[in-house]
Amino acid sequence: MMLKQHYRDLVELPGVAGCEKYVRKYVKTELIKVSEAIYQDKLGSIFGVINENKPGPKVMIAGHMDEVGAMVSGITEKGFIKMIPIGSINAPILLSQHLDIVVDDGSTVPGVVASKPPHMLRDGVSKQVSEFEDFLLDIGADSRQHVSQLGVKIGQMIVPHNNYTITKDGKKIISKAWDDRFGVGMAIDILQSVNKAEIPCQLYCGANVQEEVGLRGATTSSQMIKPDLFIAVDCSPCADTFEESEIGGTLGGGFMIRFYDPRCIMHQGMREFIETTAKKSNIKYQYYKSGGGTDAAQVQLTDDGVLVCTIGMPARYIHSTTSMIHLDDYEAVKAVIIAMIKELDFRKIDEIKANV
Repeated sequence: MMLKQHYRDLVELPGVAGCEKYVRKYVKTELIKVSEAIYQDKLGSIFGVINENKPGPKVMIAGHMDEVGAMVSGITEKGFIKMIPIGSINAPILLSQHLDIVVDDGSTVPGVVASKPPHMLRDGVSKQVSEFEDFLLDIGADSRQHVSQLGVKIGQMIVPHNNYTITKDGKKIISKAWDDRFGVGMAIDILQSVNKAEIPCQLYCGANVQEEVGLRGATTSSQMIKPDLFIAVDCSPCADTFEESEIGGTLGGGFMIRFYDPRCIMHQGMREFIETTAKKSNIKYQYYKSGGGTDAAQVQLTDDGVLVCTIGMPARYIHSTTSMIHLDDYEAVKAVIIAMIKELDFRKIDEIKANV
């Protein structure tokens, strides 16, 4: 079993917050194939719908298009590039990493983040560069003018150079941007896979912009669609490389029930519904306590409140230049979402609401 091609296509695309146009263009071409209509808000979040005229609740499923990365914030006289982070990144992980600047015509200018070799640190005084404002991206330019000739300007996005790799056992995949092109891919995958006659709801699937900088796209897209229930599909970090934890995430452990994060305490009716659905279908799951939030946190505050949940895809090393997912977890995420939406009629929505 392998992922559908669109998952790889999505992670290969560049798209930090505010610069998601290449991702959105691809998503739109895929949604058009399987949707009755397409909806896009003014910030750029985009959704396809099936069963739009069915007398059922509005169920909204979303990933987010933006990946963590950087932006050109300055150019030195010698032709090195200054950067600012877009999204939360532990700065030292960028040292010596290959990054691509996406210039105005969509092509890329490759570079490497400058780091000092040990030979330059032995005097006991010199320090390794460790803060974003001190980083220099070396694109091989000889001067500020040379940088301009290469098409690089202030404000352009910078993303990791991807090295999509399938592990030797064929069960895991390493790539940049699983957070959260996986969720975007799953939203498309769901629309491709469901039989609309078998689901009692109006189903809106798609992708939000600018999640990594404050859940901004979810704010506007939920006001546009006004869902009765919202499912965020997002990669959640696994701690299993470094520690054992029953709430820290394990690769291959099944989808994650995010029962708590600082901005969204899980609705108890939603938790019970997900647990019951997973057990009924024998779908593997695990619990997850998060230190960060997802689009669900913002959507829950739409109008007078919305039922929300996050179905987490376990991923190692997110918010870095690369991450790893497990195909068994992909199957679990897809299976539980399809099982859930097959039950989401008005009666089930009312039942979940009452169990708070």
